Amino acid sequence: MAKRWYVIHTYSGYENKVKADLEHRIETYGLEDKVVDIQIPTEEVTEIKDGGKRETKESKVFPSYVLVRMEIDDNTWAVVRNTPGVTGFVGLDGKPTPLRRDEFDKIMRRSGGRGTSAPAPKRTATNIEVGQSVKVLSGPLADFDGLVSEVMPESGKVKVMLTIFGRETPVELTLDQISVIG
Repeated sequence: MAKRWYVIHTYSGYENKVKADLEHRIETYGLEDKVVDIQIPTEEVTEIKDGGKRETKESKVFPSYVLVRMEIDDNTWAVVRNTPGVTGFVGLDGKPTPLRRDEFDKIMRRSGGRGTSAPAPKRTATNIEVGQSVKVLSGPLADFDGLVSEVMPESGKVKVMLTIFGRETPVELTLDQISVIG
């Protein structure tokens, strides 16, 4: 019987524990030939904190979900289903539904069919939001205060409305050039 990828739902924040417990249970029950891979899809996210400080961390692409490549039968279904932290399989009418290859590839950010992995796209997140008051820290406009009108995390920039000579002027600044006021 073919081994297919299935999606299991877990309690929030239990993905790593479920993976470790499942690996242990598979070994205990001697099912290594039937349950062959367990994946938690992640991506690298760069957060830009106040003052432009960058912090990169791994983030789960689908929190509360784990992918399991297995041959499904009553035995493997019961072992996976009864692992602590697992709430069930994703599927129709209570039956686990395997992922199609293209769905798996998309989830794992792989290039289609060539067997080579494409690098996972990186995301950038920032705690700076539209409407926040900011102070310009550096550059020719240092010490001006303004309101954020647009956040462009991919380029690491923000558009800020500064009052210069009594007129509101949009200025594009890098995240490390500003600091949130208050």
